[in-house]
Amino acid sequence: MKKTLLIAGSLVLVIALAFFFYLNSGKAEIFIKDGAAINGYDPVAYFTEQKPVKGSKDFSYNYKKATWHFSSQQNMDLFKANPDKYAPKYGGYCAYGLSNGYKAPTEADAWSIVDEKLYLNYNTEVREEWNKEQKQRIINADQNWPVVKTKE
Repeated sequence: MKKTLLIAGSLVLVIALAFFFYLNSGKAEIFIKDGAAINGYDPVAYFTEQKPVKGSKDFSYNYKKATWHFSSQQNMDLFKANPDKYAPKYGGYCAYGLSNGYKAPTEADAWSIVDEKLYLNYNTEVREEWNKEQKQRIINADQNWPVVKTKE
């Protein structure tokens, strides 16, 4: 009984937070925080180091009206050569949120690589929910993204 109530409470919290961020997210196609795409983390590092690595302003590149930071010249060069390979799906907004039709911010440690694509989530608890129905959520998010990407 306690476990059921805890799960239900967590889901209500996730939905409430998602709705809050839906109402407060911007029109930007790329999730930007503190002036940098995806919280200033290096998108290439998720693939090459299998972990989030903070980027540096010394290795910056503008792509889709956002400044992306990288941890090395090599990673920046890889991104420049093929940004579609390394940029996270849905502009770095939460994949779970997009599967439900809204934008939400993301945390660097809530990530997954599926079929060679990077997906970010609001936090690790939300990522666990996203993982439960990952394939269907990706289908839903792919359908929602063209409509949601420039909405507030």
